[in-house]
Amino acid sequence: MTLQAYIARDRGNSRPLESIVAFRSAATLVLLVCFAVQAGGQLSKALTGSRAQTQSAQEQAADPLGRSTPRGAFTGFVRAVHREDFVSAARFMQLSPNQQLNTELLARELSRLMDRYFTESVTSVSDSPTGEVDDGLPLDRERLGRLEIGDKKFDIILARVHDPDSGLIWLISSDTLAQVPGMYGVIEKTWIERLLPEGALNHRLLGIPVAQWGAWGMSLGIPFLVLWLLSQLLLLLIRRMPAAPSRRSLMESWFATLRWPSILVAALAAHIVAVYFLGVSLTFRVIYVRCVGVLLILSLTWLLRRFLVIFLDRVRFSMGLRGQAATASLILLGQRIINVLIILVAIFSILKITGVDTKTALAGVGIGGVAVAFGAQKTVENMLGGVFLLTDKVLAVRDSCCISDRVGTVEDITLRSVRLRTTEQSLLSIPAGVLSQANIENFATRTKILTQAILRLRYGTTVEQLSSVLDGVGRVLMEDPDIESETARVRLVAFGERAIELELFAYVLTSDYLQFLTVRERLLLAVAAVIEFTGSAFATPTQFVYLESESDRNGTVHQSQSTQEPRTSRDTDAERVVKAADKRAS
Repeated sequence: MTLQAYIARDRGNSRPLESIVAFRSAATLVLLVCFAVQAGGQLSKALTGSRAQTQSAQEQAADPLGRSTPRGAFTGFVRAVHREDFVSAARFMQLSPNQQLNTELLARELSRLMDRYFTESVTSVSDSPTGEVDDGLPLDRERLGRLEIGDKKFDIILARVHDPDSGLIWLISSDTLAQVPGMYGVIEKTWIERLLPEGALNHRLLGIPVAQWGAWGMSLGIPFLVLWLLSQLLLLLIRRMPAAPSRRSLMESWFATLRWPSILVAALAAHIVAVYFLGVSLTFRVIYVRCVGVLLILSLTWLLRRFLVIFLDRVRFSMGLRGQAATASLILLGQRIINVLIILVAIFSILKITGVDTKTALAGVGIGGVAVAFGAQKTVENMLGGVFLLTDKVLAVRDSCCISDRVGTVEDITLRSVRLRTTEQSLLSIPAGVLSQANIENFATRTKILTQAILRLRYGTTVEQLSSVLDGVGRVLMEDPDIESETARVRLVAFGERAIELELFAYVLTSDYLQFLTVRERLLLAVAAVIEFTGSAFATPTQFVYLESESDRNGTVHQSQSTQEPRTSRDTDAERVVKAADKRAS
């Protein structure tokens, strides 16, 4: 499509937008190519990964217990012990002949050690059949994690062995099992076990001692209560600050915006830390920490978005005071982009916590980018158009402008469109991509406003009167402090068909349209006074009435009058009398 020129500052001062559209088109092309290249690479990775996962699935299918990977062996052992299926638990352990005599005891003690001291994330355990090959251990060994009991450290090691029925599988190594009795002997009591009698720990609810449920409630309620009291104290200090009322009110609004998100984030973080000291089972802790971690990420996203609003609102307010409205609008657009990025990071973090493979999700996003790029070209075009409008400083929020003969004030510039509040108070939404083909006249950038008028004086005005009018109007223009005297002028321009024409040309030194109307009104009244004082007057159209006689069927005579188009005042009275006499004679 043909690109029209747009007007950036004053009417008549236009600048073509070919460079902007060329840049936008090039950027769109580069974006599409990047999507395609990225998607191609990720597609190949996804296909390679799918083949590897197919092979892994085939290996795991050979072992019904899922011991083909270190993570499968670890989670399978934990589940078997917590349902007290020690026959199945023994199948996850590399037992020596001496250890086979104490299989159940070893499984219980190892599970107890894991419940108390295993702090690694389950997702950090390798889910590859070969394990981590760069961990510094032999290829048939895999480290699950390290348990620290006082000053002693204990590594849980898996060994990869060949099973006649299932092939290569991972088992808890016999060396690890040999250290279990000694490490279990130095296990420390939890603070709950030290405070409460042993009988109070025997009552259980859902498999967990009631005392631990009580400690869980306190670990959640006490941080909330303490943080709420601290927030009340901080609010009291803000209200008693020796500052201006406006500044104090501003700080109170900031505090009210950030208060509850901050309390929620801090309380959940403290609660997650406390859960590790409650001595709950590993299965419960893993599932529960995942759930609380999701809530923590949502709360942190809430806090970051509110903090971003406060910070960028303050920055945009400072830009507005400096007269940098375009920069303030660009910051507003950047704020929306950052909000989208924060939400995307939160989504991928939640997927990571819940155990979803984010690499596969990212590959899906890259592959879907091709469909988005080709199927939503107009949306991408509008988004880029909005960015280029702000970076080129064509428009800004609160600018008064004219777009395609529609006059209004810019209320918002989004990633897709520009919202214009028209003089009829209707809200007009214009896609940003369409603006590159429209004429844009921005009134907010002007420092003065033009007033121009044609003064039509009647014929019969003498040369002396004309000179007096020109001199008088010129003095009015020179003496008015709101008129730019260097460019102001009044000139005799033509002897028109109906009047003598004088051109008035002047700039009013203001960017406020309402003030401009006041100054123009005062100027025109002063010009009218000058013309009246010289004895001249404005030209008025003349209307002539002609009388005609006609006979009807009864022979009566009626007088009818017809009007003619206005004639100029140059028709003399004698001519009018002659024409009227001729009409009556006919």
